[in-house]
Order: sequence, then C-alpha cells, then structure tokens
Amino acid sequence: MKEKRTIQTVQKSIAAFSRENRRMPSFAEMVGLLGVRSKSVVNFWINKLIEAEILEKDDKGHLKFKKSSYAIPLVGAVQAGFPSPEEEALCDIMSMDEYLITKPDASFLLQVSGDSMNGEGIMKGDLVIVEKGKQPRNGDVVIAEVDGEWTMKYFKKQGGQVYLEAANPKYPIIRPKTELRLGGVVTAVIRKYHQ
Repeated sequence: MKEKRTIQTVQKSIAAFSRENRRMPSFAEMVGLLGVRSKSVVNFWINKLIEAEILEKDDKGHLKFKKSSYAIPLVGAVQAGFPSPEEEALCDIMSMDEYLITKPDASFLLQVSGDSMNGEGIMKGDLVIVEKGKQPRNGDVVIAEVDGEWTMKYFKKQGGQVYLEAANPKYPIIRPKTELRLGGVVTAVIRKYHQ
C-alpha cells in the first residue's frame, strides 16, 4: 500500500535528503524523492511547506529550511512501562535544535573529556550545548578559563567569592589565583547511546 503524503512526510523526505547530501534537492530530484509524477506536484508541496513556514526562499530564490530540518515526531510522554497504542499517536513534530537551543547565534557545542562532571550526569564523550553571554546562576554548569586553563564545572558564588566545583568528589574546588573568565553556561547535554 502506498504511503499517504502529508506535509510532515514531505518535510521529512526533503530534510533527510538535505542532511545526507548537505544541500537541498533539485525539483527533478524531488520528483523521485517524493514519489510524484511531475514538477508541478513538487511545486504544490513546496508552496505548502512555504505557507507552513517550514521552507523559505533566500535572496537568490533558493529554497532553505526556515527552521531546523532535524524535526522528529513527538508521540507523547513515557513512564517506566510500555506505551499503549493510543499513547503512540502523533502529538507534534519537534525540532531537536529548537528544543535544545534557545539562542542559536550565541550557542556552540563542545565534546566532553574527563570525568569531573560525572555526578551531574555529564560523561566523557557527551556533547554539551553552551550559551555565550548568559549570566550564570549559583550552581549552573559553566565553561570557564581559570588562570589560563579551560574547564567545565559548577559555578559557585559565596559572599563576594567566586569558585568552581566539580561534580566528582575526587576533584578539588578551583579558586582562581589571577583570572576567571566565563566562556558560557551549559544549557543541554547530548548523549548518543548507539551508532
């Protein structure tokens, strides 16, 4: 049985092509990609995606995703059990970029090395999203340069004193001798379990 095309399935097909090829498909490629008979049908779906504010045209008239193309279905919440069929119904389409990153222009990724933040659930090999310019609150996980060395630790403030603390008790508290410069606040952690 042929899969029914919806705006979500069309978006997913174009997004998958775009991620794999690092470019948008041409109209001719979209004919095969979407399983349609003509470029006019492709044009119909492109217009639908533009109306839905999923796609837009740049200054040169080239198509691009208005928001992140890394959107996947949100099918509900989960407890420590198996979902029932009615709980598996599609609730929404969620972009992981939009969920994890509130300020894309001020954010960057770092890969974690070491085990000083294991107690916070941040493990070696994880990726952390860091927001530059965000004012840290007491207890936030920050990226900071302390006396010329970069590290990731809890930001702690007691009285007028600022220090950094690991989430692993085997590491000592870090008090800057000369300089403490904040690189940003960790806003999300990403862990990939299986390749």
